[in-house]
Amino acid sequence: MSFDKVFEHILKFMRSQPNGNYRLMVGTDSQVHHSHTTFITGIVILNEGNGVWACIRKVLVPRRMLQLHERISYELSLSEEIVSLFTEERKNQLIDIILPYLYEGATFSMEGHIDIGAGKHNKTSKFVKEMVTRMEAMGVEPKIKPDAFVASSYANRYTK
Repeated sequence: MSFDKVFEHILKFMRSQPNGNYRLMVGTDSQVHHSHTTFITGIVILNEGNGVWACIRKVLVPRRMLQLHERISYELSLSEEIVSLFTEERKNQLIDIILPYLYEGATFSMEGHIDIGAGKHNKTSKFVKEMVTRMEAMGVEPKIKPDAFVASSYANRYTK
């Protein structure tokens, strides 16, 4: 489905309950296979306590990407690509839905879920600062493990 169709689904989902607490989340995970590497980007709109709408984008790279930094960086590039499609105009359309309900507690936030962790035994911990800075530069709130569930759980299930 085109990004325009994805955006229409998100608009429809938010309009169904304009006084909700919405989190728009984008995250990518990857899996190295025998002859290729699969990348899945999840796009998730969550209305906390009231449902979710989600979809994925699949990208295949026709080689085994074994270098961890390259793979993590490419995952983030794919997420950045999707985030960039949420232009100021599109973000304003989403915010306009909840705006009349702000004083009733309606909220909207946008998060970038990065499949890395800061734990000292985590092989990706040395990339946290770089990747978080990249996501912040996009104007999106970065989330890492264990809070990066769109990348580490939702997208992950489709990489196998």
